[in-house]
Amino acid sequence: MHKGTFMELCNLLSPALKCKNTKMRAALTVEKQVAIALWKLATPDSYQSVGNQFGVGKSTVGAAVMQVANAITELLLSRVVTLGNVQVIVDGFAAMGFPNCGGVIDGTHIPILALEH
Repeated sequence: MHKGTFMELCNLLSPALKCKNTKMRAALTVEKQVAIALWKLATPDSYQSVGNQFGVGKSTVGAAVMQVANAITELLLSRVVTLGNVQVIVDGFAAMGFPNCGGVIDGTHIPILALEH
């Protein structure tokens, strides 16, 4: 992931992830929370291993992953790109001479109709 993409993601998630420092401990930065969550989701490492990578405990890793996932759901889910009516798009490809191209559209669920026999 490019640094610019990472920083943009952190800026978008910061309203939900920003925490205040207390007298007991310093809060994790938004960047560190997002980095922990991305690392955990991208690798098959255990919580302990990810915690060792970032210098935090395994419970902190679990909390960071959940907080980032909830922040993504809360703040970014509405920004998901949708295609609209998939059948209209498939018919458009068929009209251009590319029949049965609906399966190449990423992120869509297209039911496969089985033959009668």
